[in-house]
Amino acid sequence: MNNIITVFEHQSLKIDDSKLRNALEIFRGDKKDFPYYSLIHKGIKFNSYVGVIQVGKTIIEILPKADKNNDENKWRDILIGMLRAVDYFDVKAPTQSSLKIKPNSILELYFEIFIKEVEYLLHTGLSKQYRKIENNLNTLKGKILFSKHIQKNLIHKEKFFVNYTTYDKEHILHKLLYKALKLLQKINTNVVLQSKIYALLLNFPEMPDIKVTEDTFNRITYSRKTEAYRNAINIAKLLLLKYHPDLSGGSNSVLALMFDMNKLWEKFVYKSLKKYLGNDGYEINEQVSKLFWECESKSKTIKPDIVIKKDKEFWVLDTKWKILDDNAENISDSDLKQVFVYSLYFDAPKVALVYPASNSSEDKKNGKFKGIEEILKDSRKRTCDLICIDVNENIKEWQEKIAKNFFYIYNK
Repeated sequence: MNNIITVFEHQSLKIDDSKLRNALEIFRGDKKDFPYYSLIHKGIKFNSYVGVIQVGKTIIEILPKADKNNDENKWRDILIGMLRAVDYFDVKAPTQSSLKIKPNSILELYFEIFIKEVEYLLHTGLSKQYRKIENNLNTLKGKILFSKHIQKNLIHKEKFFVNYTTYDKEHILHKLLYKALKLLQKINTNVVLQSKIYALLLNFPEMPDIKVTEDTFNRITYSRKTEAYRNAINIAKLLLLKYHPDLSGGSNSVLALMFDMNKLWEKFVYKSLKKYLGNDGYEINEQVSKLFWECESKSKTIKPDIVIKKDKEFWVLDTKWKILDDNAENISDSDLKQVFVYSLYFDAPKVALVYPASNSSEDKKNGKFKGIEEILKDSRKRTCDLICIDVNENIKEWQEKIAKNFFYIYNK
């Protein structure tokens, strides 16, 4: 079994295993903007990224935390629920209900979803595609390539070097899935999952190995016949591009599936509003850009997290994954200045900063930008409310509460 170490975001981890510590140091390298963790004496300190890092047979699971509760199961469930809500676990196969409810790690959950998706594809039948082949054959088939035919067959008069089209299962989608299955066979040590991986490899047609880059996936186009492959390919992309083999031939290859908690919170709030307000006449958009500054060939834009429009009115929400204390003393000056600019540029007199909250600190604080009406000669009062929403293991209830809090801003 894997050795699983569970920690929380922003927590330090002392590492006695010199091989593990060395692998993590090499993985980080000397990158100044490395986002996942920083190096400390005989260990590492995690940043605002959560997820899993597997080094050899050791899994380090990094969970989010928005209160003093160190319940690992609670925060694992919350993280998985948030990832599901923003479609990071977008499983379309009818086997979704058979997924394990309590995985040992998020990594195992990804593995199992991938396995279920490939099982579904095999069950429904793998697609075929046309492809062109160049080969030296004993029979004439397709079109003779004369230059290569002469080069290859001066002695072998009985052969023909030809180019022909075939219709089979050897295409890029199956090559990527096969490569991902071979990777899982190598790095997974969960006994139940391993038996399923072996069964899949026995039934999946063997494919030639390919070199995989980001561009490999960018060139993929889906048709009506291959749309069912999208989820499996998305997970294959995640696994193949995030896997960093140990080039020295040791056992310290690294697989990192990490998520920026600030972006995940932003996406979660956006999806919640979209789900519960999208059909009520609200137009909800994320990351709407507006030109802010330009100088010759240079320019800067502003991009609030969430912009809500109804009729001719705008509201702007900015999300922050941190706990605001009861007196709001740790609110950032730069955050307030940022949302004030949003208020001006989007002509949104009502803006809000949205925070998670611990079970005892849920609150709504009314805030106003002072002295602005006189300067702008605008009779409307510009407000910036602070909304702290309890973290809830029941994701549906949590999303509903986020939507209700928007009505608080709108109706007050």
